[in-house]
Amino acid sequence: MMRTFQHGGDITTFAKTYGCSPEEVIDLSSNINFVKPHIDVDFNTVDIAPYPNYDSLYESIADHYGVTIEQMELFNGGSSAIFSLFSHIKGNHKGLPLRCAIYSPAYLEYKKAADRFGYELHLIDRFGAMDAEIPEGSLVVFVNPATPDGKYYDIQPLLEKSHNRDCTVLIDESFIEFTPHTSATGYLAQYPNLFILKSLTKYWGAAGIRMGALLSSAQNIAILNQTEPLWKLSAFDAAYIQSVLQDKTFAKRSEAANQESRDYLLALLQQSPLIKHIYPFEANFVLIELQGITAEELQERLTPYRVMVRNCENFDGLGKYHVRIALKKIEKLQQLKEVFHA
Repeated sequence: MMRTFQHGGDITTFAKTYGCSPEEVIDLSSNINFVKPHIDVDFNTVDIAPYPNYDSLYESIADHYGVTIEQMELFNGGSSAIFSLFSHIKGNHKGLPLRCAIYSPAYLEYKKAADRFGYELHLIDRFGAMDAEIPEGSLVVFVNPATPDGKYYDIQPLLEKSHNRDCTVLIDESFIEFTPHTSATGYLAQYPNLFILKSLTKYWGAAGIRMGALLSSAQNIAILNQTEPLWKLSAFDAAYIQSVLQDKTFAKRSEAANQESRDYLLALLQQSPLIKHIYPFEANFVLIELQGITAEELQERLTPYRVMVRNCENFDGLGKYHVRIALKKIEKLQQLKEVFHA
């Protein structure tokens, strides 16, 4: 039985359960970029004696996202940013009922945060009810590209509708770098209650480096900062991110490698008798609906090949036949052939 907020990527537990080493596991459950940036950092030389100074880090990241330093706050990972924002809004809401509308299915940490801070939760079905009414004054969450399906949406109609309902909007763009689409940062001046979440590790293939960013108006960020601690990031985190931002070849290398793997995986799935539906996707993962076999049964068949996929049964609106598969090197994706074409 899956836990309510269980995620993918737990290769340590998988290896322990099935008697192999973590190095043997082919992790197709975690949507982390398999392409790695070139870094030029000797971590033995990083000065960790003083408290860290983030000035150059903020300058580099703000420049990368095309915002000012005053429009951005950094956090110890995207999940920390989510919980901080939910806590901040709870402490500053205007007396209206504390509501959160999540376009679902979505990243499960949003439901967890809503539950943790006592929000009245409203789930809006992205697949069948995009035009559903948004509760007035609510915190609206939209992941774009979406997870677990990887679809990109034109976000402007949602921003306008939410603005008319006096809502605060959080757009999660953790996977937008895998698509050709532009960020919603261009709307920051137009919509004063807009926040944009950026992951600084998924695209650069480094989930172990914990860094995420919230972008909003300078006024919103200044208020948010009033309750934030001084030091949230380590000197190692800062050194790594600043180094990857200097790799000017990474975007092209990542795009080419991911497109090659995307084409291979899509062809493999389209020819399989186990597939009922492949959801449209632009990110670095694909959601499929199985036929004749459940997600749990598929995982059991893949286990002898040391392959992990993401059972999506605990996502709202999905069920026991839904599986997410992340893009990885083609030689790793080839292990799926033995099961999908048996």
